[in-house]
Amino acid sequence: MAEFGSRGAATGSTRDGGLPSSPGPVQGKVAFKAGDGEGGGGRSCVDSAGGGVSNGDCALVGGETGSAQLGSPGSKARGCSTVQQRESKSGIPRRSSIIKDGTKQKRERKKTVSFSSMPTEKKISSASDCINAMVEGSELRKFRSNSRVYHRYFLLDADMQSLRWEPSKKDSEKAKIDIKSVKEVRTGKNTDIFRSNGIYDQISEDCAFSIIYGDNYESLDLVANSADVANIWVTGLRYLISYGKHTLDMIESSQDNMRTSWVSQMFSETDVDNFGHIALYKAVQFLKKLNPGLKTSKIELKFKELHRSKDKTGTEVTKEEFIEVFHELCTRPEIYFLLVQFSSNKEFLDTKDLMMFLEAEQGMAHVTEEISLEIIHKYEPSKEGQEKGWLSIDGFTNYLTSPDCHIFDPEHKKVCQDMKQPLSHYFINSSHNTYLIEDQFRGPSDITGYIRALKMGCRSVELDVWDGPDNEPVIYTGHTMTSQIVFRSVIDIINKYAFFASEYPLILCLENHCSIKQQKVMVQHMKKILGDKLHAESPNIEESYLPSPDSLKGKILIKAKKLSSNCSGLEGDVTDEDEGAEMSQRVGKEGAEQQNTVIVKRFQLCKELSELVSICKSVQFKEFQVSFQLQKYWEVCSFNEVLASKYANENPGDFVNYNKRFLARVFPSPMRIDSSNMNPQDFWKCGCQIVAMNFQTPGLMMDLNIGWFRQNGNCGYVLRPAIMREEVSFFSANTKDTVPGVSPQLLHVKIISGQNFPKPKGSGAKGDVVDPYVYVEIHGIPADCAEKRTKTVHQNGDNPIFDESFEFQINLPELAVMRFVVLDDDYIGDEFIGQYTIPFECLQTGYRHVPLQSLTGEILAHAFLFVHVAITNRRGGGKPHKRGLSVRKGKKSREYASMRTLWIKTIDEVFKNALQPIRDATDLRENMQNAVVSFKELCGLSPVANLMQCILAVSTRLVGPDSTPLVLLNLSDQYPTMEIQGTVPEVLKKIVTAYDIMIQTIKTLIETANSVYEKIVQCQKAAMEFHENLHNIGAKEGLKERKLQKAVESFTWNITILKGQADLLKYAKNETLENLKQIHYAALSCGLNKPGTENAEVSKPRRSLEAIPEKSSDEIGE
Repeated sequence: MAEFGSRGAATGSTRDGGLPSSPGPVQGKVAFKAGDGEGGGGRSCVDSAGGGVSNGDCALVGGETGSAQLGSPGSKARGCSTVQQRESKSGIPRRSSIIKDGTKQKRERKKTVSFSSMPTEKKISSASDCINAMVEGSELRKFRSNSRVYHRYFLLDADMQSLRWEPSKKDSEKAKIDIKSVKEVRTGKNTDIFRSNGIYDQISEDCAFSIIYGDNYESLDLVANSADVANIWVTGLRYLISYGKHTLDMIESSQDNMRTSWVSQMFSETDVDNFGHIALYKAVQFLKKLNPGLKTSKIELKFKELHRSKDKTGTEVTKEEFIEVFHELCTRPEIYFLLVQFSSNKEFLDTKDLMMFLEAEQGMAHVTEEISLEIIHKYEPSKEGQEKGWLSIDGFTNYLTSPDCHIFDPEHKKVCQDMKQPLSHYFINSSHNTYLIEDQFRGPSDITGYIRALKMGCRSVELDVWDGPDNEPVIYTGHTMTSQIVFRSVIDIINKYAFFASEYPLILCLENHCSIKQQKVMVQHMKKILGDKLHAESPNIEESYLPSPDSLKGKILIKAKKLSSNCSGLEGDVTDEDEGAEMSQRVGKEGAEQQNTVIVKRFQLCKELSELVSICKSVQFKEFQVSFQLQKYWEVCSFNEVLASKYANENPGDFVNYNKRFLARVFPSPMRIDSSNMNPQDFWKCGCQIVAMNFQTPGLMMDLNIGWFRQNGNCGYVLRPAIMREEVSFFSANTKDTVPGVSPQLLHVKIISGQNFPKPKGSGAKGDVVDPYVYVEIHGIPADCAEKRTKTVHQNGDNPIFDESFEFQINLPELAVMRFVVLDDDYIGDEFIGQYTIPFECLQTGYRHVPLQSLTGEILAHAFLFVHVAITNRRGGGKPHKRGLSVRKGKKSREYASMRTLWIKTIDEVFKNALQPIRDATDLRENMQNAVVSFKELCGLSPVANLMQCILAVSTRLVGPDSTPLVLLNLSDQYPTMEIQGTVPEVLKKIVTAYDIMIQTIKTLIETANSVYEKIVQCQKAAMEFHENLHNIGAKEGLKERKLQKAVESFTWNITILKGQADLLKYAKNETLENLKQIHYAALSCGLNKPGTENAEVSKPRRSLEAIPEKSSDEIGE
C-alpha cells in the first residue's frame, strides 16, 4: 500500500492505513517514515525525502523542501508580514563569504521559528512602510557569476536617489546604483547569473530578486533572509522607478485616502452622538463586523497597548485610534504586496488592473471591463471605490476570500462527467457495515449510520440480515456483540434517504443469513416499501457491459446471492457470505496466514429473494484467467482487503483489466475490529469500483474518500481514468514511473499564509497560542505519492506567513488527490488543527483560499490557507480539456516513446511504421516547448509563467524613455510578429530573436500537426485490425504460453503509446493556439499592438484534431 505517516485523526485508537498485523512489507511506500497511522498525534517527518526545513532563513535551503520554485509566475512571492528588527551597523558581517554546498549540511528537522510573524513587530500596510524599511536597510546576499556570495548591508539613501551597499572594496560612490538607472526589478531566480550559479537549487525562489540597471541591462542579483524582506525591496523599488523623488508624495496623496475616508465614515455612523469617540466595546464590535475572524481579546489588547503607549486612561476610542488599529489588524501584507504588483504601483486596482490579474493569474478567459466592474461593485466596501471603479485592499481581500476564489473548481460542484458509461467504469462511494456507528465487535448498531452515509453521497450500503424475534429479520454483525436493529426500519430509512444526495443508483449489499421463512418477510418489506425503485430487470445476455448510471437513475440494485438459472424449485442451495464469522475466527491471528482456512458454508435461498437480484449477483472469485473466460458481466466478486492487496501487488495488470468489465467490491480486513480504514487509493489504482469504508471513523482515509467523491457533484460516482476503461490499454497499478501515453503534469504549490487557526481541539492547557506548520500531501499511484512540509511559524495562528513553494510531478492526474494538513508544533495531546482534501482535477490555478475542515469534516469558521497554484500543463480553470504542455526539466538528450516488439512480423511492421511519426510528434512538441521556455527566461520569468505574463513583464522594456514604443506587435496575421522601431539595445534584440524563434516553432507545429496526427492514427487503426485474432496469429507464429502472453501485453502497450502520442499532439496544438491568444490579448492590453492590427482574428485553426473515440466500434475494440 502507498501510505504516509498519517496526520489528523482522533487520538488514542488504532488508526487507519496499515492493518494491525500487516500481511507483508508495505508496497509502494514513498520514502517517508512509516508513521503512527492516523493517531497519537501522527507526527511523521519526511526524513529521507524531504530534506532540511528552512529554519526561518529562506535564503538558502537544503533538499527539496526549499528548492521547489513557485510563487506568481513573473511576480514576487507575496508574503511579507512584518519588518524584521534591523541590525545595527556594528553588526555588519564579514566582507565576503562563499556559501558552501547546502546538501552537506545536517538535515535534522528542528522546531523552526519565523521571526517575520512576531506580533510585536509592525505590519507592512503601505508603500511608505516599505520605503522607510529600505532607508533603515537590510542585510542581503549578493550573488556573482563566479558562484561567490557576498553578505552586504543594503540601504536606500534618505533622498531616495540611490541604492548603496557596504562594506565594499569599491569607492563609496561606486558601491551604489542610481535609482533613475534602474530598468526593472525582477523577482525570483530569473537572470543568467542565478541560473548559472552552482547552488541554484538551494536558493529560495521566494527570497530572490534582481535589479536590472544601466544601458547594458546589468543585473544586481540579491537574496533576502526572508520572503517578506524581499517583498519590501521589490515593492519599494518599483514605486521609486514609477514615481522617482515624488514617491512619498504619491503614496501619501489621495490614493490612500479612499480607504481612510471609508473607515472614517463608518466610524462617524457608529458615533451617533458626534462625540468624536466611541466605547471600547463598540469599537470591538465594529472591527469584528469588518473582519469576523478577529478575536475579541486581540482587538481589546491592541487598543489597550495603543492607549498605554500614549499614557492614556479610560476606554474611549477616538477616530484616529480606530483607524490606526484597523490598519494594523485588517491589512494582510501578503495581499497588499499582490495588489501593488498588479496596480502599476497604486494603492488600488482599477478595472484594467483587475482584468489583467484575472486573466494572467486566475486563468479567466475573455474578461471585460464590465466583468471587472461587477466584481468591484460586489466586493468593494467604499462608495468612492464603487463609483470610480477602484478596488481597494479591503475590496481585494473580500474578493480573494470569497467563494469566487475558492481552490475548488465550481464546475465540479455539479455532475460534470459522462454518466452514460457502463457501471463498471466508475468508482462508487461505498460504506462498510453501514449500520455500525462505533467498533466492529461490541459497538452499537443504529439507523443513523445509514442516514449519515446516504446524506454524504454514499451509493453502496451494507445490510447483514439475521433471523430476529417475532418473525422480524434484524441487522447486526453475526458472531459478535454488536446490537441489533430491525430490518424493516432500515428499509424505511433507505427508502426515505436513498436519493437525498444523488439520483444515481443505490446498491444494497445484502449479506443474508436468514431462514427461508424470514427471507420471505424481507422480500415483502422490500417490495412494499421500495416498490418500483427496485431494479428487477434481468440482464441482457447479448450485452457485454453493465448498464450506465444514467439509465439506472432512481433505481435500487440488490447485490446478493442468486439461484442458478436451472433451479426449478422454490428454494435452492448457495454459498454463504459471512464476514462476521471470518472476523470472529481471526481476532488476534495473522490475516495472511489464515487466508485459506475459512470454511465455506452453504445455506438455503428462497426464489423470491433470488429474483430481486438482477445485475449484481454475488459470486466467489477464483482466479483472473477463469473470470476472463467464464464470469458474466452482471456477476460481482467481493475481496477481503488482504486478498485484494495481494492481487494488487502480484497481478496489478490483471486486476486493472478485470475491473474494466466486472464490478469488484473490497471490504476491510476482519482484523480492523476498531473500525479503522484501509487506504482506498490502494484499490482505486487497480480500478476497484466499490471500496467499502467505515464512515464512522474520521481521519486521513475518510478525508481521501470524501474529497475524492466531491469531483462529480458529490453524486457518488466518479468516472475512472480512460486508461483504466479502454479495452486495449496498458496500465500497471504499481508503476513508479511515468504512465505510458499520459503526459506528466507539474504541480507548483506555494503556501503563502494562514488565517485564524484555532487551537487543536484535543490539546492540553497551554493557552490559545499555536505554532502552525503545513503539510502538502499528494496521494495517487505510487509514482505520485509525496509530501512536503513548511517551516513552523512561532506563536502565530492569526495570520502566519509561510511563503514556501513546492513542486510535484503528477504522472496520473486523474487519480491524484492533494491534501493540505495544518498542525501545531507546540502541542500537548493533539496536534491536528485542520485539513482540506481535493482531487487534482478540481484544482483552480492562481491565488486561492483553502477552507479548513475539522477532523470530522465541519468547516472551521474563518480558518483558511492562502495559496498559489500553477499547473504547467493547464491554463487555469481546472478543466481537463484545457490541458496543454508540461515544462520539461532540462534533459541532455531527447527521449522518444518506445515501442515493444511482439515477434509477430506482420504486426511488428505496422508498429515500425509508427516510429517516425512518433519522433516527429515529439520533436514538434519539444521544439516548441524549448523555444517558449527560452523566451520566458529572456523575459525574466520562470517556466511556470504563461505568455500573457511574459508580454506584460517585457512591455516596459519595449518602450523608450519618451514613452515611444521600441517594438510593436503586428497582430494582422494569425502569428503575431515583433517589429523593431528604430535602434534598440542588444538585450532587446535577443528578446525579439527569441520571440521570432518561438513563433516559428508554434507555426510549424500548428501547420504540421494534422498530418503527423493522421499518420499516428492510421498506424493505430491498422494495428487494431489484428486485435480480435491476436492469439491465433501469435499461435501460428509459434508463440506459446508466456511468450504469447508477453506479445499480447506488448501489443496493448504499443496501442496505449500510439493513442497517448496522438493525444499529446492534440493538446500541444490546443496549447499553441491558446498561446497565440494570450500574446494577442496582452499586446492589446499593453498598447504594444501596431496601429490598425487590433481587430485581427485570433488563432483560427484550419480544422481541429479529433481524438479517436473510446468506443469506435471494431477499430478500438470497445
